[in-house]
Amino acid sequence: MQKKERVFLSSPHMSGNEQKYIQEAFDLNWIAPLGNNVNEFEKDIAEYNGMAGASVVTSGTAAIHLALRLLDVSEGDSVICSSLTFVASANPIMYQGAEPIFIDSEPDTWNMSPQALDRALRDAGQNGNLPKAAIIVNLYGQSAKINELKSVCDRYSVPIIEDAAESLGSEYNGQKSGTFGDFGIYSFNGNKIITTSGGGALVSNNKEALEKSRFLSTQARDKALHYQHSELGYNYRMSNIVAGIGRAQLEVLDTRVEQRRGAFRRYQESLGSLPGFNFMPELEGTKSNRWLTALTINPDQAGISHLDIIDALAERNIEARPVWKPLHLQPIFEGKEYYPHDINYSVSDKLFKYGLCLPSGSNMTLEQQDSVIGIIQELVKLKQPTS
Repeated sequence: MQKKERVFLSSPHMSGNEQKYIQEAFDLNWIAPLGNNVNEFEKDIAEYNGMAGASVVTSGTAAIHLALRLLDVSEGDSVICSSLTFVASANPIMYQGAEPIFIDSEPDTWNMSPQALDRALRDAGQNGNLPKAAIIVNLYGQSAKINELKSVCDRYSVPIIEDAAESLGSEYNGQKSGTFGDFGIYSFNGNKIITTSGGGALVSNNKEALEKSRFLSTQARDKALHYQHSELGYNYRMSNIVAGIGRAQLEVLDTRVEQRRGAFRRYQESLGSLPGFNFMPELEGTKSNRWLTALTINPDQAGISHLDIIDALAERNIEARPVWKPLHLQPIFEGKEYYPHDINYSVSDKLFKYGLCLPSGSNMTLEQQDSVIGIIQELVKLKQPTS
């Protein structure tokens, strides 16, 4: 029997206009990390998000690293970071020789808990060692409780890096995700809502800092005829070809948001009434891009676990995954400080134990999504007791 075409969790979705900008780079022979596509992509990202400027780089990770450098994070410092996120949110902290302090999620958004953050900063203040920055992640497209979190950070004068790698196009009270902190970062990895194949962006209203980020991302070359370097730099600047892909992708971002939200809605309408199925909430006053459709499965109520669903889908060549394993549980961060939502209750541990991400690509067909829904419905039906 012929194997069905693989359904990915979140695959690239081209607009059809990318080749125009790529060809422009070739026609002008600007294929290096300089050129019109880079300049225009930065301008377009800044305008879309209502920011003063943007700096495009090779990855979202690079953007976080540059933000930490711009905030003078160095060895011996500490940095607050969401725990329920991909490891790339925290790795740059280690690049700088600093120590991460991980903060739990809260139930309403699955993002950083304001009350846990408040405990962490209160303790740090009493110890006379406040963190140099806070990396606040917007998980799976849902904005964190940014007003409450910002209020806590402002009280202790802790700058915010808003990790919007997964939430480009999302909104919080009508304002674009990634625009609330001192710096915001986006990712254009191959699985993101729009992609440049690999890439990222740093956004800010601090134009001087953005200019410094461009300097650092091109090996920190001094203004001299010869190659002279007075400080450590990186090879992080985005190429003109890659930026061309980004320009075309950004043109269809709002469409991609609606397509992902539509996929989430169909899943929720079809599966939301099943026993033990609880979909990731959307905080009032926010609009999530629903980058991935995420939910939890209570096996005692559903009769199946999230792992049963992953296995059943894998047998049909369909990709699904657990939610991110919290960073405080990762071997690489063993022993690092962690503040749970409540003293004796960790929300992110529970979300990891029961959490599931379903295939959510904007290029997924209705037939493919119906297949996913049907497999899950049948699996639950087989496990439910008969009356």
